[in-house]
Amino acid sequence: MKKTALSLVLGLITSTSVFAKAGDKFDTQQSEPFSGKVLVEGLQSPWDMAIDRNGDLWVTEVGGNILLVDAETGKHQVIHHFDDVVNGGQQQGLLGLTLDPNFLSGNSENILYAAYAYKGKDGQEHTKIVKLTLDKAARKVEKTEIVLDNLASFIDHQGGRLRLGPDGKLYYTIGNQGANQYSRTCYADRAQRLPTQQEVDSKDFAAYEGKTLRFNVDGSIPEDNPVINGVKSHVYTYGHRNPQGIVFVGDKLFQEEQGPGSDDEVNLLEAGANYGWPYVAGYPDNQNYVYTSYATAEKCNTLPETIGDTKFETSGGAAPNKMVAQKETDFKQEENYRNPLKTFFTVRNGHNMFDPNCPDSSYLCWPTAALSSIAYYPKDGKVKEWRNSILVSGLKSGGIYRMPLNGNSDDVQGELYKHFTSPNRYRNVEVNHDGSKIYVMTDTAGASLGLDGKQNMQMQNSGAILVFEEK
Repeated sequence: MKKTALSLVLGLITSTSVFAKAGDKFDTQQSEPFSGKVLVEGLQSPWDMAIDRNGDLWVTEVGGNILLVDAETGKHQVIHHFDDVVNGGQQQGLLGLTLDPNFLSGNSENILYAAYAYKGKDGQEHTKIVKLTLDKAARKVEKTEIVLDNLASFIDHQGGRLRLGPDGKLYYTIGNQGANQYSRTCYADRAQRLPTQQEVDSKDFAAYEGKTLRFNVDGSIPEDNPVINGVKSHVYTYGHRNPQGIVFVGDKLFQEEQGPGSDDEVNLLEAGANYGWPYVAGYPDNQNYVYTSYATAEKCNTLPETIGDTKFETSGGAAPNKMVAQKETDFKQEENYRNPLKTFFTVRNGHNMFDPNCPDSSYLCWPTAALSSIAYYPKDGKVKEWRNSILVSGLKSGGIYRMPLNGNSDDVQGELYKHFTSPNRYRNVEVNHDGSKIYVMTDTAGASLGLDGKQNMQMQNSGAILVFEEK
């Protein structure tokens, strides 16, 4: 059974935080088992972070810098800069970063992987995955190798999370590239489009939009990748809108992605599975979502870029210009279709999408959290009541949502908890190795909800890393 947004909000157990400047302590709710401080502030559009075996942080900035941040002092230095990066804002540039498990072990080369946007020889913007070899003594990158390139890149719905799995394979999320909305109103969504064998052979990756990819560290296709529609490719899962976070719990892969006007999702990814977008948002329940393909409209280029804000796709109203529209239950669910484990949030048809608390930015008050990353709090973590939980960060309400997992760690159960609420946009959350510290990264700018539930256009901690430490 799905809960409404109201019942979910009433069921949330929340805590709020009052933030200070870098280096200062700030208050968290007394019941919280963590106390916090601002570790560092003033970073330039930080996006991803990874924790090395020494506990220090490796951070990407959208503009092309990889930073090393001291986890105790917050002091940081630029380790590498990509000169050819295309900086398109908070969703395009240098995004995902992941460390080889032997990084800084002293037993092998120090390898890390990154994903960033660049302009190709064809004049178009693409994404490449690169392998970097670090000279530890000199604290600089001594070698850069391309793993996979010519992937999609755009300023919206890029996805962009890169992780190295326990199987030694790289996993990368690609969003639907802003299809079917705003400046790409007439751009057809490819989340359900699967690559042909000819496209795979010719390295034409146009069909990789709206997918999770899985590939070897040299960029080749693993032998055990799923065969979907008769073709084996880099595609691991499909039917995604804007998947910005993935995390492994043992050998299980969890993912979060942003929904349209409702129904952000937390998913358990399975090889070859279809997660429904754009035909389904959340569950196939015909509530607050009807897929309207604007690209099928007569004279699509005459439609306003803001047509999505009129909510034809959520109100169930008639679609203009003879567009193709379909209900969620019209989508033919094959055997490989999977529902989400949790939605943020599901509401009924007729929900008011124009809250007076958000007069200038109505999307801030839509029933979503704008999920931006996902992490795992371990079974043996320092804080007992947090053990075996999934954490997701929210951009709109400056909060970390915690979802306990079941005994098999393959489903969420119990209450949904919200922690560390502040007037910031939380871009990323990471947990250190023993669960004694939780790091939260904030955006440099943007819109969010203030503690009063009204729109807020000023980040309290711009480009910051906040650290919450076990009391």
